Amino acid sequence: MDNHRDTAPNPLTEPELPATELPATGLPVADLAGAEAVVRILPIAELHLHIEGTLQPELIFELAERNGITLPYSGLDELRGLYEFSDLQSFLDLYYANMAVLRTEQDFADMTRAYLARAQEAGVRHAEIMMDPQAHLARGVSLKTCVNGVASALATSVEDFGISTLLIAAFLRDLPEESALEVLDALLAMNAPIAAIGLDSAEVGNPPAKFERLFARAREAGLRLTAHAGEEGPASYIIDSLDILGVERIDHGIRCMDDPELVERLVDDRIPLTVCPLSNVRLRTVDTLADHPLPAMLAAGLNVSVNSDDPAYFGGYVDDNFAQLTAVFELSEFDRARLAANSIHSSFASEDRKAELLDELNGG
Repeated sequence: MDNHRDTAPNPLTEPELPATELPATGLPVADLAGAEAVVRILPIAELHLHIEGTLQPELIFELAERNGITLPYSGLDELRGLYEFSDLQSFLDLYYANMAVLRTEQDFADMTRAYLARAQEAGVRHAEIMMDPQAHLARGVSLKTCVNGVASALATSVEDFGISTLLIAAFLRDLPEESALEVLDALLAMNAPIAAIGLDSAEVGNPPAKFERLFARAREAGLRLTAHAGEEGPASYIIDSLDILGVERIDHGIRCMDDPELVERLVDDRIPLTVCPLSNVRLRTVDTLADHPLPAMLAAGLNVSVNSDDPAYFGGYVDDNFAQLTAVFELSEFDRARLAANSIHSSFASEDRKAELLDELNGG
């Protein structure tokens, strides 16, 4: 923080911090024991969260037993041992395999409530939750089952957990656009309670332009638009997501740092980037947390927020991300408040809800 200030800076109005305020210590993740204890929990919005990625190993075994499913793992230790990934695809293989235990509306509701309970502990006050309907349809699970199961838990999220929520239908970019269009039309026909659509799964070889009609259709239906881009894919995928798909928000976006002109555009337009640091390390898009571009992104003035992505698979929920970032980069209280404010501003929540959360963040 600037030592010449007479008063504490307001994270809602102050300019971004200079790069010197975020020095990398080079601490390995293994040295972060107890880091959580020194990080004050701030009210935040979690904007990049796949509900299927919150399926903890214990719940996988519980649902398998409930549904009479024999898992290909001898126990929890063997399953946990598979959570070392070489790239995005190696994660997706396990991610989709474990979905087999999700069969009933109750299964989806239990998974969602488990996330909300943990998110409440992490300081999440608003969550925008992605679900992959195509992945469940491919297993013979109906839209009604998966949508109603998740939505039933979200319907009481404020009363039960103090968390306002929105549901995002995320489409698998390694499938044909025709499949996505059929599913979107079915969701609209059933008046599914979705607020937005997203684009996820295998990025490499599946450019945004492949889904131009899908996003045009969603826009016509009044849905908000976001898309994964610039995680494993190039910076040009971020540009195409903005220019061809017309998205309002970019999920991940770390590859923007490869293109200075794009960075300038993102800063000028305040385009939100929902960054997932622990996910990036686990999927080998960065070598270690100390190598993560978050400090440089903050220093450049980018509108970044911190999110957990698939926390059951990537070693931590959003508070774990903040704790490890704080330990490695010595994030100040102002840094964390700036990130929290960015998350609220970047959400699809109503303006009234944003005002409530910003007031809470500022101690109101």
